[in-house]
Amino acid sequence: MKFIDSKFVKEISEITNNMYHQGWDERNGGNISYMIDEEYVKEYFPREDFIRNIDLGFEADEIVREKYFLVTGTGKYFKNIIADPETNLGLVKIAKDGKKAHLLWGFKDEGRFTSEFPAHLMSHAARLKVNPSNRVIMHTHPTYTICMGACIPVDDIVFTRKLWKSNTEAVVVFPEGIGVLPCMVCGTNEIGEATAKKMEEYRLVSWTNHGIYGAGNTIDEAFGLIETVEKTAEIYMITLGHVINEIPDEVILGLARLWKLRIKPGVIDE
Repeated sequence: MKFIDSKFVKEISEITNNMYHQGWDERNGGNISYMIDEEYVKEYFPREDFIRNIDLGFEADEIVREKYFLVTGTGKYFKNIIADPETNLGLVKIAKDGKKAHLLWGFKDEGRFTSEFPAHLMSHAARLKVNPSNRVIMHTHPTYTICMGACIPVDDIVFTRKLWKSNTEAVVVFPEGIGVLPCMVCGTNEIGEATAKKMEEYRLVSWTNHGIYGAGNTIDEAFGLIETVEKTAEIYMITLGHVINEIPDEVILGLARLWKLRIKPGVIDE
């Protein structure tokens, strides 16, 4: 049984191919990390023969140490993963000291994980403390979400309200809202720390002028969150300046009652 044939490689290969064809991940844009339970890894690597070590560039939180992650590679194109996953993906185990990752599989061209892997690990740590079932961190560059972020204030409440008021599905899919960061230098520990702080409250964090981060229990959940934001942002941008029939506050509150949702306070007046 080979790891390249596992459901984990198949899931990431298929979703990155989908994301590329959505137009969200140009060139080497976007990255994904997927935490995999030890019991599954042991099925493929019972002896844990590491290929090499890769420095993380920071000290990972204890909650993610000795955990396994399937992660996309730096400089790799999403469109190429489905045809050659062993070059474009890597399976790593975070070292006990939190300072390096042990490579078990992948990156066969001597590559390494995405430069934003530290940001992923920070977000994984934040989400695991909120929900131990969250296993996926997904970063991508959806067009309309970036457009929307360029047109409104950098404010969690404002961004969330405009999404909720544009599409009735939005409040149902992300009732806790969406976090927003200002334009920052990507690939740094600073933006990773800021994203992780937002992830303590949200599963979605918009990076102004850049893209979005999403967290979920599964690949489908993380993708579905981002997909819903992007569809709603598209509606917002297409109708910008022309809206007559905005979703009333009472309808949003009605949806929250119907679905028994705990919605983010301060977005809709009750």
